[in-house]
Amino acid sequence: MSKQAKRREFSMQARKEIRERDHNHCIFCQKGYHMEKATEYGLSLKSVMHYIPRSKNGLGIPQNGAIGCQYHHEMLDNGKDGYRKEMLKIFKTHLMEQYPDWDEKNLVYTKWGWVNG
Repeated sequence: MSKQAKRREFSMQARKEIRERDHNHCIFCQKGYHMEKATEYGLSLKSVMHYIPRSKNGLGIPQNGAIGCQYHHEMLDNGKDGYRKEMLKIFKTHLMEQYPDWDEKNLVYTKWGWVNG
């Protein structure tokens, strides 16, 4: 696995930190976000979601992740029913509340990232 691919994956430690920070609850379920089509099964499966996706070089760090249930994770990833933009706004707000110095620019892998700190 390349260095870049490793940096885009959440490590076990990052996953643990995110699960503890979010109390292993979906950030969208906590807000009751569009629950009308949710199934018990879809709500029961939890995973760590990227704010900036891996496909866009999003890093696997706690500042770029949150817990999502399968129902909301699929809704976010697939842009289902046109909710993606609104969901990203909720996701961003959640991360900003957790990390006062949060900055989107720090969530993307760059080969020369060490140059800027």
